[in-house]
Amino acid sequence: MEAGTGMEKLELKHVINAICPWSGEPVRADSLMRYRGAVVGFCNPGCRDKFARASAAFDAALAALAENAG
Repeated sequence: MEAGTGMEKLELKHVINAICPWSGEPVRADSLMRYRGAVVGFCNPGCRDKFARASAAFDAALAALAENAG
């Protein structure tokens, strides 16, 4: 997961959603991130950062479950 790092410019034309999953507001170009290979949009950087923290926690928990299951 990365918010628009200097390596590539994330653009609205690549987002998979038009509405912020947290607020229900339209997504903005300054609030994009890549998640699992897709560009996801948010209405503001705060929502983007909240999603990054939450999804990182869930991804880590799923990875731990997979390790313990094996």
